[in-house]
Amino acid sequence: MNSEAAMELRHLQHFIAVAEEQHFTRAAQRANIVQSALSSSIRALEEELDARLFLRTTRQVRLTAAGEAFLEKARRVLDAVREAREAVSSAAALERGTLDIGAVPSLPAFIDLPALLAAFHALYPGIEVRLSQGGSEPLTEKLRAGTLDLAILPLCEPVPDIAASVVACEGLVLVCAPAHPLAGRTEVTLAELAGEPFVDFQPGWGTRRLVDKGFGQAGLERRIAFEVSDLDSLLALVARGLGVALVPETVAEARRDMLAVVDIAGPDLCWELVVAHLAPGRGGMSALDEAPRAFLDLMLSRAEPAKTQAA
Repeated sequence: MNSEAAMELRHLQHFIAVAEEQHFTRAAQRANIVQSALSSSIRALEEELDARLFLRTTRQVRLTAAGEAFLEKARRVLDAVREAREAVSSAAALERGTLDIGAVPSLPAFIDLPALLAAFHALYPGIEVRLSQGGSEPLTEKLRAGTLDLAILPLCEPVPDIAASVVACEGLVLVCAPAHPLAGRTEVTLAELAGEPFVDFQPGWGTRRLVDKGFGQAGLERRIAFEVSDLDSLLALVARGLGVALVPETVAEARRDMLAVVDIAGPDLCWELVVAHLAPGRGGMSALDEAPRAFLDLMLSRAEPAKTQAA
């Protein structure tokens, strides 16, 4: 066998043409090449395989036993290449593929994710979408591990290797039970809240990191009486007078029928909700495939301009 020979797809195409036409002239016309080039191609293939593929006479060209065995394999190779090209074209055209999205719980106040998913499915019905929920830190780790394409989560500060686009920006406000002593106030300082029992999310969830950072920068400690993993439980505990909480203003305004809302005086505590993904690699190469990029573009096109609420 010639170690320097390199089998190419065109060699297989030429071989199949000769095998099916049983004639070099007709096969050359079918392959749209001159007969001498076709003969050279077949010789190169025979050298590569170290086997004679055709028996040639002045009137007939027929396959050898080795040629018969190789014909089926050659057809399979070309079929696989064709299917691969079709799969690539379909993925590039968003006719098929997958999209893995992660999200923190309690998004409805800011993003109608079901409506976005329905709109995306209407545009690209061939894309399989998978959705999972979790805290910010687990979602970020899944992005790094490549098990998520996109994650919708709150972000207090930049994260290495993660690119993020802001889709909502809100100031935090105090919520407490209507009978709470602070309920009639127009604003309250963090120092005044330091002694209050808090209802908050588990570490790494929701607004927890932002609130911890705000109190830490103010040199204050607070007491967390209840830790939860969903917004409804947090608000229900607050409404029962079991503690106070700091939540985005949109969330608080939607629950004024059951909670008192008080502005925070002092430094802004601005909560940002972002859609995150792996940052581009070296040379600016995108870390996003076609389907995640299409969903990100759809999401950003529907997001309201980010607004920071003044404290």
